[in-house]
Amino acid sequence: MSTKPGEGKESPQQQQQGGQQQQQQSGEGQQYGEGNYKATRDYNRGLKEHVEHHDIEKEARDAAPRNAAEEKEMEDAERIARGRSKAGNESPDAPENQDDVTK
Repeated sequence: MSTKPGEGKESPQQQQQGGQQQQQQSGEGQQYGEGNYKATRDYNRGLKEHVEHHDIEKEARDAAPRNAAEEKEMEDAERIARGRSKAGNESPDAPENQDDVTK
C-alpha cells in the first residue's frame, strides 16, 4: 500500500477547523445562558474590594450636583437616556412585571 505525498496529512486550515469542532463538542470556551460567569465573578470581586477600601459616602457627595444648573443638566441627561431605553420613562431597576417582585 503506497501513499501519495500529502495524503493523510491535514492542512493547517483543516487542523484549525478540527480543533474548533472538538472545542465545541466539549463545551470548552462556551458561555451558557445569559451572561458571562467569569466576568460576573470579576465584577463582584472588584465591587467588593471597592466597597471595602473606599469611602462610598464621600464618593456619593463628590458626585452630587454642585449647583442648580448642574442638577438640571444631570436630570436632563437622565431623562434623555430613559427616553432612548426600551422601557421608556421607567427606572432601570423597576420590575418588568409583578412576577419579578419578591414577597
